[in-house]
Amino acid sequence: MKLSPTNDLVWVCQCNESIQPATVVRDLGAYLDAELTMNQHVSKIAAASFFRLRRLRQIRRRIGTEVTIRLVLALITSRLDYCNSLLARAPQSTLGVLQHVQNAAARLIFELGLRDHVTESLIQHHWLLICW
Repeated sequence: MKLSPTNDLVWVCQCNESIQPATVVRDLGAYLDAELTMNQHVSKIAAASFFRLRRLRQIRRRIGTEVTIRLVLALITSRLDYCNSLLARAPQSTLGVLQHVQNAAARLIFELGLRDHVTESLIQHHWLLICW
């Protein structure tokens, strides 16, 4: 095995085959890139959360408010809370995406329109804002 540095990346060569470094790795459910921007992690959380919110919106009237709250807490809020310490130094532009997810979850639970403000509902139900 020999190491060969190329363009600030280390390539590992073994048995005449080179192994290229990955741009993003997943460790314990968190997506980490070489610069630790957390953009990939946030986009994966947002995509999965918006998918689940769309599905919940389809059955919202049938399951009632209490079940909707429990499902949002289990499926959405748990994803927002998991590994949130990794996002401590993330820029507001990155965290804003997660705030949109939280706002969409609040709109679903409290049956608010797109133009209604969600901040009062979040504070009333003791949900901390992601960005402030």
